[in-house]
Amino acid sequence: MGLPGFWDDQARAARVSAEHARAARRGQAFASLQQDTDDLEELLQMADEDGSMDQELEEQLASIEVRLGELEEARLFSGPYDAGDAVVSVHGGTGGTDSQDWAEMLLRTEMRWAERRGMATELVEVSEGEEAGIKSATFVARGENAYGLFSAEKGVHRLVRISPFDAAARRHTSFALVEVSPLVDDAVDFEIDESDLQIDTYRASGAGGQHVNKTDSAVRITHRPTKTVVQCQNERSQSSNKATAMAMLRSKLVELEEQRRRDELAREKGETQDVGFGSQIRSYVLQPYTMVKDHRTGEEMGDAQRVLDGDLDRFVRAELLRRAGTAGAA
Repeated sequence: MGLPGFWDDQARAARVSAEHARAARRGQAFASLQQDTDDLEELLQMADEDGSMDQELEEQLASIEVRLGELEEARLFSGPYDAGDAVVSVHGGTGGTDSQDWAEMLLRTEMRWAERRGMATELVEVSEGEEAGIKSATFVARGENAYGLFSAEKGVHRLVRISPFDAAARRHTSFALVEVSPLVDDAVDFEIDESDLQIDTYRASGAGGQHVNKTDSAVRITHRPTKTVVQCQNERSQSSNKATAMAMLRSKLVELEEQRRRDELAREKGETQDVGFGSQIRSYVLQPYTMVKDHRTGEEMGDAQRVLDGDLDRFVRAELLRRAGTAGAA
């Protein structure tokens, strides 16, 4: 950063500065934790001599455990895109209105969790359901380790409840798929052949003011070879929507390539991986009892509403640790 001409390339300088800030924060956190741990022995001796110090000792221990857990979590992000931002899409599965309603609930859960983690979220596209809920939606989560964290949410989420859309009040099972890809910039060496693209414009729908409903500003891009479709309608101009959609397409194609590599490694190890609708990663049961269970790790929580309000940390942490254990064993 101190080299002459460093700021001439603004995009590269911003990336390096962000990486420096992350490294500095982690270094400061480690130094602070090390200092407090060193002080712990002295505090323990004082507590042995003075019972009134017990409360302070317990608070210091609790603080160290929390911060150690945060550093331990940061250690789990070693992938090339883990530290960066994420593009998160939620799709309703089969099941009509119930699944579309569940997709909207899950979208809210994922966005709330991102905000609880201090990430900034931007909803870039929503396709509304015919009666309720959404067919699909995409948002961008910006924050430290956003992609690494959200990668633990990829897969099918299953909801069991009494359907609010069933006059007979029967129990229904609904499915929604979460897709996650790293938000990559133009500096990533990944070429897209323009002849492979089909670009369509359409009139945006839903909230957004008079402008989006009167002009064909929304953009949909289809990558023919992979049948990948992205769309954006949140910007005011067609050119801005196209630029955002192209960034999303680049991110999804990078994720497809990464998934191909993971599949190859999994096949070599005799493992199977499936992040489509055939892979249920988590069940949310609201009837006849309440329970959220992650099928990959066995992690459970009885307070389903708390999870739906965005408390996903224990599930994500358990999955990241499971992956790290698998990688370590390999």
